[in-house]
Amino acid sequence: MSAKVEGEPLRVAILGCGVVGSSVARMLTENADDLAARVGRRLQIVGIAVRRLGRDRSAAGVPEHLFTTDAEELVTRADIVVEVVGGIEPARTLILRAFEHGASVVTANKALLAEDGPTLYAAADAAGVDLYYEASVAGAIPLLRPLRESLAGDDVTRVLGIVNGTTNYVLDKMDSTGAGFADAVAQAQALGYAEADPTADVEGFDAAAKAAILASLAFHTRIGAADVYREGITEVSAADVAAAAEMDCVVKLLAICEVVDGAGGSEGGAPGVSARVYPAMIPRSHPLAGVREAFNAVFVEARAAGALMFYGPGAGGDPTASAVLGDVVATARHRVGGGLGPRESAYADLRPLDMGAATTRYYVRLHVADRPGVLAQVAAEFARHDVSIQQVRQDVAVTAGLAAGDADSDGEDGAELVIVTHAAPDAALSATVDALAELDIVLGVTSVMRVEGD
Repeated sequence: MSAKVEGEPLRVAILGCGVVGSSVARMLTENADDLAARVGRRLQIVGIAVRRLGRDRSAAGVPEHLFTTDAEELVTRADIVVEVVGGIEPARTLILRAFEHGASVVTANKALLAEDGPTLYAAADAAGVDLYYEASVAGAIPLLRPLRESLAGDDVTRVLGIVNGTTNYVLDKMDSTGAGFADAVAQAQALGYAEADPTADVEGFDAAAKAAILASLAFHTRIGAADVYREGITEVSAADVAAAAEMDCVVKLLAICEVVDGAGGSEGGAPGVSARVYPAMIPRSHPLAGVREAFNAVFVEARAAGALMFYGPGAGGDPTASAVLGDVVATARHRVGGGLGPRESAYADLRPLDMGAATTRYYVRLHVADRPGVLAQVAAEFARHDVSIQQVRQDVAVTAGLAAGDADSDGEDGAELVIVTHAAPDAALSATVDALAELDIVLGVTSVMRVEGD
């Protein structure tokens, strides 16, 4: 028995017809009957805004006359606007215009939400419409809705995961094939996992925007992209990946968001939110170490629910369109039955913390002079900054600074010292590394990387 469908169709406008936009249009058309049964009304595409007409857009599966270059006019005659153009402008102006004309909005625009989400939330509230954005983080993976709805009665304490498929692919290939960074990026580009200009991915901007959204939802606090500490993977070398393998670890670009009790982790202060993105070593035994290729995976830790893991394809036309359509159905149901989705929750108003307040571990590789007492001097520097050493390994003597048979400036032979620390404030660890570089017994700090996952 089919569900009853009554009333005028709900008008859907799509902004953008790239990989995601064309998949959304095609799936709305192909699944029209099922979607109508789930919503109670038919969903009718009234237009698709594009930059230029005349291109072959047959993949969208809609009549040519639905394409338009007048996005501002299109949003005024829709009940639901799907924004998949990305970027800050004109997306922000078009979304606000849609709200003014009474349309609900579904967006995948993580950059805009991370930069100016509160403006959009306030505008949606003022207009009495919905703003949904499940597809802005982790593609098809249902992640944001569990954070703001399923876990609304719990206290989320930490979010940790891989939220960028491009960088995960690159690091995975560096680990599994021994490829260098540039070669791995070229492979990702050839397969369509990386853009011609991969800066947003490899420099961590994409992951930082997603971390801001996750932290805002998880901790009921306004966290913007500027509040997220960011390091990309461009400085990760084949030697770093090989060093991780020696420790039975892999290197992953991680997004970490957590509540830190006390001022900068000290007792007696108010809690704050630490949100950061950086490459880190994690043990191969950790579930995130097994996330391969361009997949995403995120751990959410809550006081009552414990640790929850969300895994799946984090990008791509159809996977992302699946998340978009889930939001379209939710907003459409509200149009038919009344009510609104969850609003912004920022009541906790925790302060964003600097990276120095985060607690982490370090892997440090040094070239040191081959003299008695060197290890004691290095250990003393760690102790002076209240950083405890967990592991020390000294390799057989090598000539410091040798690349092609060249000795260091004094012609002094040295040894390679590898140190892994216990957890400590990042500021203390960073200060320790800076101080080590100034010691005359240290001929070079050759690698520094954070260690997570224990």
